[in-house]
Amino acid sequence: MSSHPAAHRSSAPSTLPPLTSGPHTRRLGLVALVATFGGLLFGYDTGVINGALSPMSAELGLTAFTEGVVTSSLVFAAALGAMGGGRLSDGWGRRRTIILLAVLFFVGTLTVVFTPNFAVLVIGRVLLGLAVGGASTVVPVFLAELAPYEIRGSVAGRNELAIVVGQLAAFVVNAIIGNVYGHIEGVWRIMFAICALPAIALFFGMLRMPESPRWLVEKGRREDALSVLRTVRSEDRARAELADVEHVAKEELESHQIGWRAIFSNRNLLRILLIGIGLGVAQQLTGINSIMYYGQTVLKESGFSESGALIANIAPGVIAVVGGVIGLSLMDRLDRRKTFITGLSLTTVCHVLIGVASMSLPADSPARPFVILFLVVAFVGSMQTFLNIAVWVYLSEVFPLHMRGIGTGVSIFMLWVVNGFLSLYFPSLVQATGITGTFFLFAAVGALALLFVITQVPETRGRTLEALEEDVTTGAIYVVTRK
Repeated sequence: MSSHPAAHRSSAPSTLPPLTSGPHTRRLGLVALVATFGGLLFGYDTGVINGALSPMSAELGLTAFTEGVVTSSLVFAAALGAMGGGRLSDGWGRRRTIILLAVLFFVGTLTVVFTPNFAVLVIGRVLLGLAVGGASTVVPVFLAELAPYEIRGSVAGRNELAIVVGQLAAFVVNAIIGNVYGHIEGVWRIMFAICALPAIALFFGMLRMPESPRWLVEKGRREDALSVLRTVRSEDRARAELADVEHVAKEELESHQIGWRAIFSNRNLLRILLIGIGLGVAQQLTGINSIMYYGQTVLKESGFSESGALIANIAPGVIAVVGGVIGLSLMDRLDRRKTFITGLSLTTVCHVLIGVASMSLPADSPARPFVILFLVVAFVGSMQTFLNIAVWVYLSEVFPLHMRGIGTGVSIFMLWVVNGFLSLYFPSLVQATGITGTFFLFAAVGALALLFVITQVPETRGRTLEALEEDVTTGAIYVVTRK
């Protein structure tokens, strides 16, 4: 156990009135709906490149390497956006940061749509990446801090569902526009222009949304926090939760638990930060976003024609949404660890089967593209049902309040860095090793990730954020998990 002063803190009040339904429930649903437009934009902006890349390359004269630069520039910028967004939201507020991100989404979209050349295109993709990364950090934290602990998983998880809905929307829009208007020069600009609409909706919607009550308490704005809680809880529940949050915030202040200094002076906080980083990296090393960005490339490599691959690419998008709906329904029923272990087991098996199928079926076999498509769909479904939503929810809830923005930001920064390298080198990897070697490599990494989760990742479901904070800070969370 840590010798840090916080290890000896008293227990925070833990008895809360039962959760009830009413107008406050509908208000919480509205707040979640508006905030998840950030996730929708995240999904559309990362998914639209899948179908826009080919006509974009033809118009701007991109090479295989510059295609990778265009794709990965958003992802590397997202890493910086995740880090900066987390820090900014800690100081400036979750709500105002999301409003700023909506502006960034809009400006980045216009830059891409009206780009005259490769250089300006990359600038536009970087702006979109900063917005995507910021949204990936701030929106889940905002939702987790507003949600009652009993349904925190399903509320915070709506953002990941919105992400895959956005990716599916991008795939469908690409397929329609590409097949109907593919003869028009600059058709890819229309594909990108669509995402200006949810950016506008997010901006105006968030102007009417409340701030996170937990952030308000941390800033000493008790009455404002209570006012917000009264809109999304019953009166007695609002006051009881406020007392819990105030209790923990006071102890943090008294023990000087603020920012990086607190993390590096408490081995339990450092450990949970490393676990958050490891979980984010493990999620990306499944290769899920390589499929979301380069799905059309994989399907063409497996034997589909270019137009056939564009249409077939909708299937992974559909199953991602279906899996997201199922995964969201499981978030408040299954432990996080069980979902991680199940998901990594299934995705690793799918990787092996894709490698075996691509190796054993002849290139001219009419069954080959459909078998690989089926296995890719199974992989995406397994990933979305058991891993994606659970990982984003876990990262939004596991860190103590004083380091939530930093912890989430750093974890998602590393997630995006790994994502960036995969998106940059995935075309070269497929070219060098084929589908077989690529997916066998993913399978090997998946097995290591499974071992990491089993041995290192503690459970968080069914606890208030304040109770989790105490156990994470003292290291008791690992004892609870082992039991």
